[in-house]
Amino acid sequence: MRIRTDDEVYRVDAVWLGPPKATFPWRARYVAWGVGIVVFLLVLAVERRMNIGFGFFSTAWAVVITVALTRIICSRISHERPLSAVMVMWLRELTAPRKTASGRGGAASAAKIRVHADRPRPRRSKQSGQSGQARRSGGRRPADRSRKPAGRSGTPSRRTRSKEVRGVRSRARS
Repeated sequence: MRIRTDDEVYRVDAVWLGPPKATFPWRARYVAWGVGIVVFLLVLAVERRMNIGFGFFSTAWAVVITVALTRIICSRISHERPLSAVMVMWLRELTAPRKTASGRGGAASAAKIRVHADRPRPRRSKQSGQSGQARRSGGRRPADRSRKPAGRSGTPSRRTRSKEVRGVRSRARS
């Protein structure tokens, strides 16, 4: 069984071909004629606001611009999306609330960044510290080494100097 759709009904456009026995060589829907007249009047008004005189060439360019704009507008219009729906969509797009694009604040500065003299060290828990040491040393306990005090020595090492941030003063460089 074959089910026929009603697409053929909508494929037939309401087209005005011109007066009887003097048809135009192009097809234009009724909607296109209405849109074209409004666009032509708007183009003429814009030309007058730009101080372009009313002459042959200005009117010819107005017709060319009108045909181009009318084709663009009517390419968006169909039986499923009528002109009224397109106009409402355009109006809502223009008047929709937008996120403000203005930036807050001023110039970026490192003045509020806190710089500590000591490098942060990871905290070891008792359980992970012992198992990690046992794995590295192969099961035997490492020899007791005397650790340096937590404070910074008088002169920074070469490694510390290379990691300092340029433009930020620390106690070592003052």
